[in-house]
Amino acid sequence: MILDTQSIHAAVGVPADTTGKDAAKRVPGRKRCLAVSMVRVYVKDRRKEVRRQAGVGPDAMFVPQTHLPGAEAEVDFGDVHVMLAGKMTKVYLFSMRLSYSGKAVHRVFASCGQEAFFEGHVHAFRVLGGIPRGRIRYDNLRAAVERVLGLSRARVENDRWTAFRSHWGIEAFYCRPGIEGAHEKGGVEGQIGYYRRNHFVPVPEVASLTEMNAMVDQWDLGDEGRRLRSKTRTIGESFAQEQPLLRPLPREVFETGRWFTPRVNRFGQVTVRCNSYSVPVRFIGRQLRVLLHANDLVVYDGRTVVAHHERLSGRGESRLVLDHYLEALLRKPGAFPGATALEQAKAAPTGSCLTSRPTTGRCRRWPTTTSS
Repeated sequence: MILDTQSIHAAVGVPADTTGKDAAKRVPGRKRCLAVSMVRVYVKDRRKEVRRQAGVGPDAMFVPQTHLPGAEAEVDFGDVHVMLAGKMTKVYLFSMRLSYSGKAVHRVFASCGQEAFFEGHVHAFRVLGGIPRGRIRYDNLRAAVERVLGLSRARVENDRWTAFRSHWGIEAFYCRPGIEGAHEKGGVEGQIGYYRRNHFVPVPEVASLTEMNAMVDQWDLGDEGRRLRSKTRTIGESFAQEQPLLRPLPREVFETGRWFTPRVNRFGQVTVRCNSYSVPVRFIGRQLRVLLHANDLVVYDGRTVVAHHERLSGRGESRLVLDHYLEALLRKPGAFPGATALEQAKAAPTGSCLTSRPTTGRCRRWPTTTSS
């Protein structure tokens, strides 16, 4: 296709003898002289006409798909807002949707990082009672993909994600980047939109993410009574047909958490992912082990649990338990009235803390490596 100057001027409504600064006044986005912006406007208007003349067809085309029972699923994250412990908080909704029945499993997390990505899968597989025998569709989220290789479907995967999906036998299918890829997993995209509109409006008020996820589990069960579009069966009836065809779960456990080995500072706190969490002051100066999950973290001294906190979602925040500072307050009673742990204890609603005292327990598996 050859573009002549008169055609371009006519397409954008600028007289043919208009150039330079005059064109800049007439063509939106033009700063200096007549060039790229006018060509862009012309090509935008002409592209559809040229495609029709060439018999290529429209820009957007959709092909109906048939999904076999137990064969495929789609996964995605969506952000939602909740009133968490009296504070408006943005959290992340994990969704896995079976393509045949439309059965979806959701989980709310404080972040959409790799820990949440893994835990969402584990929760979904356990609720579904199996794993799709075919592929699971994903976008190119950083929890799984380190680099997209050109315009192909090839991806450089995160090493930990490769180990995780090998353990569960997941066949990953990565959609195209950008808005075009969203159409390749439109089922879960629409599911998250439906879930947000019907369950997170108005904004739910909860004391903790544990309470929020208990509500989500009930919503998932209630949604099984829905019918999708023109289907004669409900989601629950279709899922009852699909569930026996899923692949069985592996017996071995894959640790979805990430290990850290921070040192306790002089304030009786350990710092993990830019946030601080209290431990009993007797551990000041000691190096402890922290197992970080998507919504909580557990602090170990050897194999003994010394603290358990709900994970913070921001940066530069702190979560302090008053019981951890009792020993120090006995020695410094003057610090009690203005203690941050005391203020947090007063402000915290009932049931928002995971633990108020150190508990004892055992690690499920001793780590061979640590992360920083």
